[in-house]
Amino acid sequence: MTTDAKPTSSQPWLHQKGPVIQEFGTVKQFPIALSYEARMYSCQRLNQVLADTQMLYGLYKKHHWIMRGATFYQLHLILDKHAAAQLELVDTLAERVQTLGGVAVGDPRHAAEITSIPRPPDGVEEVPAMLSRLLEAHESILTQAHDAAARTGELGDDGTNDLLVSQVIRTGELQAWFLAEHLVDTPLVRA
Repeated sequence: MTTDAKPTSSQPWLHQKGPVIQEFGTVKQFPIALSYEARMYSCQRLNQVLADTQMLYGLYKKHHWIMRGATFYQLHLILDKHAAAQLELVDTLAERVQTLGGVAVGDPRHAAEITSIPRPPDGVEEVPAMLSRLLEAHESILTQAHDAAARTGELGDDGTNDLLVSQVIRTGELQAWFLAEHLVDTPLVRA
């Protein structure tokens, strides 16, 4: 029996490389009823918030692992819970960039290049310093998100505006409140 079919193989084609088919910082046309300018602006702002949110996620995980002191267990748990929420935001932000026709910052090394969140020391800081570092990162992201939400709303990008307001801002404000309350100087035991 003869056949013109090509032989098949279960061997994967390894070590493939290819050309970049869309550069970071560009947007392709999608039929989503938003102008090129609105989509480009939203992608730029979202990628900044995305890079910073990736760094905040990393800070939460680091501090979760190295937590110390009398409130270790409570903070260990809450920092992990907050990290999980930030990781969800990372995915949601990246998917919004892609929905707009852009390219989401996905490589942690790229995110580290463009983040505005300062790098923490490699070692362990005191607990109040760790919490303050997280609060400062939240405030930086919240400042950007408020500004970006207002501008994307003006440009008619209701989807990005909604994401920034209902998810990034509300999550960030709630998490900042939980962290800040741990910095109130209240003794565990009264003498």
